[in-house]
Amino acid sequence: MAKGGAASKALGRCFSSVQGVQSAAESGTHHARVASAAAAGPSFAKKIRASRSIDMPTLHHEGKSERAIDGNTAAAHVAYAMSDVSFIYPISPSTSMGETMDKFATAGRKNVFGQTVKVRQMQSELGSAGALHGALSAGTLCTTFTASQGLLLMIPNMYLCAGELLPAVFHVSARALARQSLSIFCDHSDVMAVRSTGCALLNAHNPQEVMDLGLVAHLASLRSSVPFVHFFDGTRTSGVIECVKPIPYTTMKSMVPWEDLDAFRQRGLNPQHPIMRGMGQDPQIYYQSAVSANKYYDAVRGI
Repeated sequence: MAKGGAASKALGRCFSSVQGVQSAAESGTHHARVASAAAAGPSFAKKIRASRSIDMPTLHHEGKSERAIDGNTAAAHVAYAMSDVSFIYPISPSTSMGETMDKFATAGRKNVFGQTVKVRQMQSELGSAGALHGALSAGTLCTTFTASQGLLLMIPNMYLCAGELLPAVFHVSARALARQSLSIFCDHSDVMAVRSTGCALLNAHNPQEVMDLGLVAHLASLRSSVPFVHFFDGTRTSGVIECVKPIPYTTMKSMVPWEDLDAFRQRGLNPQHPIMRGMGQDPQIYYQSAVSANKYYDAVRGI
């Protein structure tokens, strides 16, 4: 029995040593694989993720070659270039425009003025529009993004921007308004509801037009002092991915009307040069003030 017990212990030690050798071999193989993978660089999946055009930071501000991007990305590319500040609030299908602006700012991208855009999320679309109006009144170029009921919440401040001739741009991915039920799909009932605000309407039909006409909206608004609603189909255009030739920021910078920009900044609210705005007016003065803006609207088509 003693001999049998000794033999069993010896056999157990043998098995243990064999298992240890196998474990060491497997560990060595694993480390070798890790080392070889590290030497070979990032995995194929990581390369694919890094090369995706819809990965917003990879759309370089000086990119010239065609990229596969969606309409919202095209709008954000232009809006970032032409803005000092952007106030955002998420609402489908416009949410990714604000997210892209935030990604660009976090990555340190510079606009055409050599500054990183300040992006702030507010507590509602009404707050975004109110903050936008305040920033514009101080002589700061500003933009925001919205859709559907969110656009309706901006109507009071849209009247103010139009009445005060402030060059704002509202990028809208048009979406059905909620009536008997909620719908997140496209129609233009939200945009049609703001026709009387005094904002000019500019419509894009595909992601390339979103980029091109988005820039037109910013430049025309700055030249005319009339706020613009740049809109396109929600989901059908905002989310569709097509090949788009991006506009480099150097090209945009060469198109900026610097004299009009300087005039806009000069009439911004400044405690060193106090002026009065938002006063109460009797009907005659109110009407004369409103009609005096007609010449600015007449000039929009030529611009």
